[in-house]
Amino acid sequence: MMRKTSVVLLSAATGAALTLFVTQPRAVLMGSSARAATADTYRQLNLFGDVFERVRSDYVEKPDDSKLVESAISGMLSGLDPHSSYMDAKSFRDMQVQTRGEFGGLGIEVTMEDGLIKVVSPIDDTPASRAGILANDIITQLDDEQVQGLTLNQAVEKMRGPVNTKIKLKIIRKGVDNPIDVTLMRDNIRVRSVRSRIEADDIGYIRITTFNEQTTEGLKKSIADLQNQLGDRMKGYILDLRNNPGGLLEEAVTVSDAFLERGEIVSTRGRNPEETQRRSAHPGDLTKGKPVIVLINGGSASASEIVAGALQDHKRATLVGTRSFGKGSVQTIIPLGSGNGALRLTTARYYTPSGKSIQAKGIVPDIEVLQDVPDELKSRTDTKGEASLRGHLKSDGDEKTGSQSYVPPDAKDDKALKMADDLLHGIRSTESTVSARTAPPSPSDNKTAADKPAAN
Repeated sequence: MMRKTSVVLLSAATGAALTLFVTQPRAVLMGSSARAATADTYRQLNLFGDVFERVRSDYVEKPDDSKLVESAISGMLSGLDPHSSYMDAKSFRDMQVQTRGEFGGLGIEVTMEDGLIKVVSPIDDTPASRAGILANDIITQLDDEQVQGLTLNQAVEKMRGPVNTKIKLKIIRKGVDNPIDVTLMRDNIRVRSVRSRIEADDIGYIRITTFNEQTTEGLKKSIADLQNQLGDRMKGYILDLRNNPGGLLEEAVTVSDAFLERGEIVSTRGRNPEETQRRSAHPGDLTKGKPVIVLINGGSASASEIVAGALQDHKRATLVGTRSFGKGSVQTIIPLGSGNGALRLTTARYYTPSGKSIQAKGIVPDIEVLQDVPDELKSRTDTKGEASLRGHLKSDGDEKTGSQSYVPPDAKDDKALKMADDLLHGIRSTESTVSARTAPPSPSDNKTAADKPAAN
């Protein structure tokens, strides 16, 4: 049976299908060592069957057979490396929503505060913004069900749903005496993975937060908008990839291609030499050769490192910040059939254009800039990186751990951003700042996924 695979970067979009088939071993084609290995494998599978039956018959409470099998699969995959895993049906659906970057919902970014849902901001031109929902609104009920007691993920799940279906929200707003009832019609919502602004009156600043299916189009639109606004005043671009955890390999390739005229972007190499794939740039630098500064830190991982590595190797950009995370592997998503979830399986390592693997080492910026970390955050640890993960794929050289990932919330305190501004304005040169250290190493503010706003 053919099972299509999709690729995330986590990914590797090969467009190929996985064929699973079993053939009977034929002694005439097998040496003694191969026969022994096959026999040993069957003995181990028999052992698994024996344990499974013993648990089913003797465990103190009747176990759920499907849960036992899922746990066994999860254990098998987690023993490979930190990025291989089993996703149940719900986790697989959530992953697909993240990589597509669009879903049926209301168009608000929310967080949890005191057990209630707080609006961080409505997304422009969505049901939420059109209905007048404001930042700092508190959502207390969803379709007459109390939000108190729900997790953030559970509340987001309830707000998402099929396009053209309704949901009623009860909102408390500061300065308004009575709760506000709002009925919204869900619409197709696109996650904004790219945001841009004009920096210092003559620089195009572009921030990419993740690499989903909308990222390249968002980048192209941002570049065009900035060019229209700045025209001949444009000094160059700042591409901010800090704390970007990665995403789709294909998007990392096309984002890199937007800044390059030619040359290899990345190569991926699996277990067998014939599985090696090379991706190259096409003519057409969308930025028209303008200088580019890329900001990275200890939270820049995976697809972010592909972009940073490609632009650094081709000397198309100057990298500023701190060493990146060091995730140099590719995961393929393998669906397991209707309702059975999927495997996330590490299938290759990737290499920068110079042939360098960044696995468990990360990318070293051309100019290191360390931020001043507030005293209340100094007790938190820096991002330890891929090399600190248990069971990680080993590097082909010295492994590196620990890198700052704190980004000041106020741009005026952002030393890496200031360095990028100075470089593009010619106030500083790369040669004079290669060994720049603007502050002693300090722990960073490492937020978990639960601390970050969720879009719905």
